[in-house]
Amino acid sequence: MMMQNGQKPKPKISIVLPTYNEADNIELLIDRTLKALGDYPGGIEVVVVDDDSPDGTWRLIKQRGEADERVRLIHRTTERGLTSAIQRGIREADGEWVGWMDCDMSMPPEDWPRLADALAQGAGMAVGSRYVPGGGDVAHSLTGRVFSRAINIWAGILLDWSIKDYTSGFILARKEIFEQVDLRGDYGEYCIDMLYRTKKAGYTILELPYICVPREAGESKTATNPWGYITRGVGYVKTLFRLRFGY
Repeated sequence: MMMQNGQKPKPKISIVLPTYNEADNIELLIDRTLKALGDYPGGIEVVVVDDDSPDGTWRLIKQRGEADERVRLIHRTTERGLTSAIQRGIREADGEWVGWMDCDMSMPPEDWPRLADALAQGAGMAVGSRYVPGGGDVAHSLTGRVFSRAINIWAGILLDWSIKDYTSGFILARKEIFEQVDLRGDYGEYCIDMLYRTKKAGYTILELPYICVPREAGESKTATNPWGYITRGVGYVKTLFRLRFGY
């Protein structure tokens, strides 16, 4: 559909998918996302931000975008990193609401309409949460689950107990929020920082349960052993103390 001035109307929702070597997952994820939100009032776009994946993920998206105007590729060749990829996608998204999720199929895109309904009912941000009733995590090892719960408990104690899944990464929010709250940090700590500052800015955050399931294909980018979790944990702890104590 085109507007009278020849421009394509802006969608209501933009879903940002940050990718690196997700050729085995990304097309199915896009299909499920478009199916879940394709009939949502106002329309949808999917913005894939790819960091020049050696497995050719960006080529698949380029071809897909040529066939479906709802799919758009941002191909980064000089930048790397999850946080900056999401930030780039938010900045270039056309939607009034913007969301993102992991691209390993661990988060169900079929839940997007529930998050969208939360915004339609007045929430500033909707979060897919493993740690509210009905949510859960069957994707990670016992070590990973213990580490995640510990970080989230400490985040609740030090920051704001009303937020249960500080490391979710499954977000839909009003784009206006990111005019005040930019994304900072590396990997999961960006989400702790972003959720806390969004709450401090006065926006309502609503958590909705989801079940985190194992990756279907490809290589995990998360830690896979205790030392990896400890290394990642240092950044999380630094973020908690910076937000709580200002250093």
